[in-house]
Amino acid sequence: MMDPMQRIAPLFAAVLLLGFVLPSHAADVVRFRVEDTIQPASQRFIERALAEAELLDASLVVMELDTPGGLLDATRKITTAITGSRVPVVVWVAPAGARAASAGFFILMSADVAAMAPGTNTGAAHPVGGQGENLPEDVRDKATRDAAAMIKSFAEQRGRPVDKAIAAVEESSSYTAEEALDLGLIDLIATDFDDLLKQIDGTELTRFDDSVSVVELGEASVHEVEPSFADRLFSVLANPNVAYLLMALGALGLYVEITHPGGILPGIVGVVFLLLGLYSISVLPISWAGVALIFVALVLFLLEVKVASYGLLTISGLICFVLGSLMLFDAPIPDMRVSLGVVLPTAVVLAGVTAFLLNRVVQVHRRRPLTGEQGLIGEIGTAMSDLDPTGKVRVHGEYWDARTAAGAIAAGTQVRVLTVGPKRIDVEPAGGAGEGSE
Repeated sequence: MMDPMQRIAPLFAAVLLLGFVLPSHAADVVRFRVEDTIQPASQRFIERALAEAELLDASLVVMELDTPGGLLDATRKITTAITGSRVPVVVWVAPAGARAASAGFFILMSADVAAMAPGTNTGAAHPVGGQGENLPEDVRDKATRDAAAMIKSFAEQRGRPVDKAIAAVEESSSYTAEEALDLGLIDLIATDFDDLLKQIDGTELTRFDDSVSVVELGEASVHEVEPSFADRLFSVLANPNVAYLLMALGALGLYVEITHPGGILPGIVGVVFLLLGLYSISVLPISWAGVALIFVALVLFLLEVKVASYGLLTISGLICFVLGSLMLFDAPIPDMRVSLGVVLPTAVVLAGVTAFLLNRVVQVHRRRPLTGEQGLIGEIGTAMSDLDPTGKVRVHGEYWDARTAAGAIAAGTQVRVLTVGPKRIDVEPAGGAGEGSE
């Protein structure tokens, strides 16, 4: 018969294990900060933070937001996660000087509680093209209507003024915290996090599904959600400047490995950088026109090495390279496009590499041949027998039949090669005696 202690031991071990795995108590408030562009990396972090809040059975989620905007697809997925969250979500634009522009405005309007800190602003959500330009009229109208419908659904369901929300989309209207509060676009202005919780405590919220929830915080415990290493890595890789440099360094590493086989390290580094660069490109909106211009630039650089264009191909290649680099990412905000400060140094380095290769080619063409029969002309050898006018000479360790037209040459005399014929070489005295160049 089993001892009672043997029965209790597995249960006791299970309780201890759960104590390590599960949190000791559910957090009342889950807090995290988004200070990034809106793209798949930031979307991934926000969705993880909201899921963690549900796992902790929190009473409230506070997202501190500071963003210049970003991609509409990522914005839709973030707002869907917010409106579908089982835990009420507060989006607080903070600290002073922060903004919720473009895509950030949609995220703010989708929240159960929209809040801002003094000295912040929001709005300017009008759709634009990848380079910040106005889209063609038909495309612009379609994109604007789609974005307006999206913001209208948030405003209506959250009880916010539809006309002012749509104005931010159709007219690029921007609002300070005070203006947004006066117009009813946000629910409150909070100077700091404690002030925010104090104002929200006891508030009755009507959720996106029309259910009613009362926020009761009291002495709230706060659980901070920090970006993981993977979140930080994906965020860095989603930076267009990083993606651009990774691709450039990867291509350089492979070029070094191909031109100097056996190094191994440059090839490995090149492949790793290229793979990371390809991942970055996969999460960023790429412009194939920019890719085509960069490809044309590389072809022109290669042709410069082969064709004597006196620098015309290099200049044309640089122009194509700079334009293609600036057009490479078809993003709606400057923060998601390659910076001119990154493009120009890269173009200068590329031009320098091309000039170096061109100089090497010119030097090779001008250099006297060092191998073959033509490489013997001008070389110094030694007469191994008397030349009167023919005999034997030794040049570069090889014995040749030689002929002299400058009179007899005694054995042991240094000679200089004048011409190389099919059967013999012509030589002349070089002056001095000895073994010479053998």
